[in-house]
Amino acid sequence: MTVAREKLAGRALILGVNGQDGTYLARFLLGRGYEVFGGRRKGSSNWRHSLLRVVDRITYLNIDLSDPTSINEAVSRTRPTEIYNLAAESSVAASFEDPTGCARTNAISVVHLLESIRSHAPQSRLYQASSSEMFGRVDIVPQTETTRFRPQSPYAVAKVSAHVMVQMYREVYGLHGCCGILFNHESPLRAENFVTRKITRGLAERCFAGGRPIKLGNLQASRDWGFAGDYVRGCG
Repeated sequence: MTVAREKLAGRALILGVNGQDGTYLARFLLGRGYEVFGGRRKGSSNWRHSLLRVVDRITYLNIDLSDPTSINEAVSRTRPTEIYNLAAESSVAASFEDPTGCARTNAISVVHLLESIRSHAPQSRLYQASSSEMFGRVDIVPQTETTRFRPQSPYAVAKVSAHVMVQMYREVYGLHGCCGILFNHESPLRAENFVTRKITRGLAERCFAGGRPIKLGNLQASRDWGFAGDYVRGCG
């Protein structure tokens, strides 16, 4: 991809670019004149990018979040002005099945990323996607930035660790790192293992193909949902 450097609004590295949020964010930044580098797992699908017609406008990098060398090479190669870390194990249920793997992906990888930024792109601006799951068993509704964290899952604990680590690097090393505490947000690009798509796909199968009953998890949970396309404009 050839880009006229003098016309660029910036150089963005999006980790987790193939996900729901990464896809909408890539389209948003491309529309603002950014050069976009997308970090993804090797062999992962670009079907969301094809739907939004951005697949040919992103420079893709295969990044292994468990490998600090892989992260280091991506940051040193791209020298981005902005970095968006949207890469994570996003399933709370899966974090209970593999808490160690979740900690590596959602917490330790953020340390690797911060060290890479400190070494190769200290002037870049980092956005770390934090999660409302960090609040856990809440004391107050609605929550604010000062509400204490009471994580109730390995996923939430890992997110708290990453959140605090970014704060520490900002205060100790002077890096420009910020965290956005995201509440639930959905879109047609949502993966089918999440409740909204699970329900809509299940209903369609029941209505048109005589599918099996829909099995859900915690029926006592209460959530407000936003639209992912709106959320990324707050990140960018």
